[in-house]
Amino acid sequence: MAADSGFPWDGIESFIFRMLRHAGHLVSLLELSVLNLTRRSPVLEPRPYTDFDPDSDASIEAMAHVKSLLGFIGEDPEREGLLDTPKRVVKAMNEHYWGYHADPFEPLARTFSEVENYDELVLLQNMDIQSHCEHHMVPFVGKAHVAYIPSGKVVGLSKLARVVEIFSKRLQVQEKLTAQIANTIQEALQPQGVAVIIQARHFCMCYRGVKQSNAWTTTSKLHGVFLENPAARMELLTLIGSNPGRD
Repeated sequence: MAADSGFPWDGIESFIFRMLRHAGHLVSLLELSVLNLTRRSPVLEPRPYTDFDPDSDASIEAMAHVKSLLGFIGEDPEREGLLDTPKRVVKAMNEHYWGYHADPFEPLARTFSEVENYDELVLLQNMDIQSHCEHHMVPFVGKAHVAYIPSGKVVGLSKLARVVEIFSKRLQVQEKLTAQIANTIQEALQPQGVAVIIQARHFCMCYRGVKQSNAWTTTSKLHGVFLENPAARMELLTLIGSNPGRD
């Protein structure tokens, strides 16, 4: 189109220039946000198990113990299929138990108070949970439901899931795991109430011992209004029973 057509090219060019400039500012802000997030969460991002060093003295000693256990069960640790097994096992244990190297209060440190005075139920349910029994060091897996009623401040939903993850990545019994999650949220947020319910299958019962592969264990820990107010407790249980997102 000709420059003398009357179309306001100068205005369009100025608008495009301003938009590109603002886009540059936005990219810079996003980069700073990512940097700040990384600085705020040095333990959790990346998780500690990504720092596995097979050549450290601790790893070498642990791998020697795994090799001894292979001999104990009647295997030949020197056969081809098992040569790298000690290293794989120790690396996997770094992942299974990284929660020992994380602070469960850290994810709850940042809260938000501009929530229009919201003071009703917040429920995060059907979170996958994988942990290991401290008695036999075999897995138990299931679902965790975490609820709280705010008292002036809320926390990011993913932070509740991170607290669950930190405690589950330690040797546990389900009763203690349930209480630790609830007590930490109660202490950190001081809400009107906290409720944690965990439903899990324990492999130490599924394929050894009593061999009850269809048995599920349910544990709960309640604080505040969930413990004291039957109506609040009923609302919680009703919503959990509705099972959104499940097939």
